[in-house]
Amino acid sequence: MKNSTLQLPSKLAAILVYSRPVLVFGGMVCAIAVMWRKDPDVYTLGVTLLLVSMTFDLVDGWFAARYRPNAPLAPLADRIMDKLVFSIIFPVIAVGTTWRLMGSTVDPTRGQLLHAIFVMLLCVTVLLRDNFAGFLRGFAQRQGVEPESVEYNRLRTIVAAPVSALLYAHAFYVPEGPSSWLYFGVAWMGSLPLRYLFFFEILLLVINFGSIAAYCRKYGTACLDELCFGDQILRRKILSVLPNALTVMNAMMGLMAVFFAYQGRMRESYFMMTGAATFDKLDGAVARRLGLTEPLPDMPPRKKINLGNLMDDFADGVSFCIVPAWIFYIAMRQVDPALYHHFPVKWIALLYAVMGLTRLVYFTVDKNPIPGFFKGLPTPAAALFVLSPLVILDQAQDHYPQWLALWSSISVLAMVFTSILMNLYPVHYLHIGRAMSRNRWLGRTLFALLIVGVFTPIFGYLCLACLLLYLISPLITGRIRPEEAARESKA
Repeated sequence: MKNSTLQLPSKLAAILVYSRPVLVFGGMVCAIAVMWRKDPDVYTLGVTLLLVSMTFDLVDGWFAARYRPNAPLAPLADRIMDKLVFSIIFPVIAVGTTWRLMGSTVDPTRGQLLHAIFVMLLCVTVLLRDNFAGFLRGFAQRQGVEPESVEYNRLRTIVAAPVSALLYAHAFYVPEGPSSWLYFGVAWMGSLPLRYLFFFEILLLVINFGSIAAYCRKYGTACLDELCFGDQILRRKILSVLPNALTVMNAMMGLMAVFFAYQGRMRESYFMMTGAATFDKLDGAVARRLGLTEPLPDMPPRKKINLGNLMDDFADGVSFCIVPAWIFYIAMRQVDPALYHHFPVKWIALLYAVMGLTRLVYFTVDKNPIPGFFKGLPTPAAALFVLSPLVILDQAQDHYPQWLALWSSISVLAMVFTSILMNLYPVHYLHIGRAMSRNRWLGRTLFALLIVGVFTPIFGYLCLACLLLYLISPLITGRIRPEEAARESKA
């Protein structure tokens, strides 16, 4: 009796793991039927199958750990099921988004076209990440490297299934369905505004790139030991591709932020700048983890100015100096023309860009850096700070026109004040990226605040408040010893 009681949860755990591809395949069949007949009942069935699969994906790990802890194939089976599910659902989503754009919209707007392109890029990124991670993991395990759970991979598991269900519901949305509670329970996802979808898509995109970087940090060394045959110079050249690619993504995120700003989507632009700051954190952390910042034992000391540092400075100059000034100019032109002509917007934007570039030059040529600290406000924090009032200004333009003059003035003051603060070199700011690496709760708290705040009108105020706290943080962090601030992880 006791044995049969234990077998039931074990069988349930197996069902949760192995039934997901079947459910997702059913969702694909429903998607084909919806594109053929536009039947709201079939649409409801397809979304329901995806929601059930999402639920199974979120709870199967707990069931497997609780009732099948010693199953030798459980981790492998879970990865294979994930690969099958993503290989089915994300191509279906890409096709469905294009179908809705071309077939369900008479005259698609620029924002709808941008969303369809972005979904296609997201789907390609998810599938590339899966194949790349599988290759690295399999290669490294053959070298005797034990797999481990990575923070970005857990985040990806939590986010990917809900986002895929949400995008499926949006892509194959059939309006004017039956008056049933089940249809209305799933159809609201299909009519969500694009700004909410962009947030989840950008979040999943950043997490996937972070997962790629995490896998390279974990398994890259074992792979290169086999590929380079002891040639340390070749090994270093191959390793440098990863942080350089992250640096390029930093600049690309900044340029995409400008594109969103031109569409009048300041929140999405801010998300892109947050992604640029994330990649800026990752490229330095990956370079240090891979040992690229230290010279080889038989090589001369590494030069302060080299290709990697120049690429990093170029990306930072684009994303955190030129782009914020550009977005400020765009945002101020979109408000009341009287307010725009009241301020010397072009000169203020130019001042910020020049002062930011000056700060980067000083950071590069500084011969006495303080480990773990920045001299003056770092440019990523400065960019996020000056863009926060612009998010509020954009919101005021739509809903609170009586506050336009106030937030226009605050935006101008923030640009001028931050330009000066970036070059106040006696003021030392803690390296927040390394602080988050040592204190996981700090990163999780900021992530939770971002998730909660994005769906509320206080998002801009929340970002502004967090960055104001960082601006005054030297009053507290100035007591921290440099050797403690420079640590990458817990002691």
